[in-house]
Amino acid sequence: MRVIIEDLGARVASVWDGLSSKTRSLIVGALQSPPAAAAKEARNRASSYDARADWELSRLLAALDERATEAGASLNAAQAASLRRMAETTATVLQNQTRSAEVFAQLVQRAHRQHDFARIDGLADALSQRFAPSELCELVRCPHPVVRALAHEALAQSPTSVLISLLTDPVDAGVARDALECQAIEYGSEEARHLVNVLDQAEGVEDDL
Repeated sequence: MRVIIEDLGARVASVWDGLSSKTRSLIVGALQSPPAAAAKEARNRASSYDARADWELSRLLAALDERATEAGASLNAAQAASLRRMAETTATVLQNQTRSAEVFAQLVQRAHRQHDFARIDGLADALSQRFAPSELCELVRCPHPVVRALAHEALAQSPTSVLISLLTDPVDAGVARDALECQAIEYGSEEARHLVNVLDQAEGVEDDL
């Protein structure tokens, strides 16, 4: 493994050296396992989420992707294949375990650059299961349009009661209001429509004052 890492460039090797032994074992195990088995194992680990591993894997993925864009003729065919395999394995491990809004955004942007719509669909499916409503609001404010769209869709599919609780937060209220309007218009929710009308009337009274 060490020889392969050194072949992938100085920055990748430096990031690898800085990984904890636990994080390294995640990647080595995933590389040595069939894809389906690796994905199942990663899902099983979700109950014991490790934020440090998330951060370390995110740095490793960034280094691998950076190397891929600059490598050109400096890698032979076998080294380029190893680089791609390691990057995709790291991305898959992250996809199956991450609960970080920042890492989620990184994965979506990466998949979008690669036109990997299957990965985008998989990430979208994980949104509501792993992220709290406030984190979805954070993702809605992300500069990247695909990240914003996925988070907005997930938020709009949340229970209306969850969106109501967000209306009291000065930071998230505007995002929650947009999600309620989506529920009212696109999903035909009468409860959401009523709430939007109440909010409109309240704002009209404030304007008159």
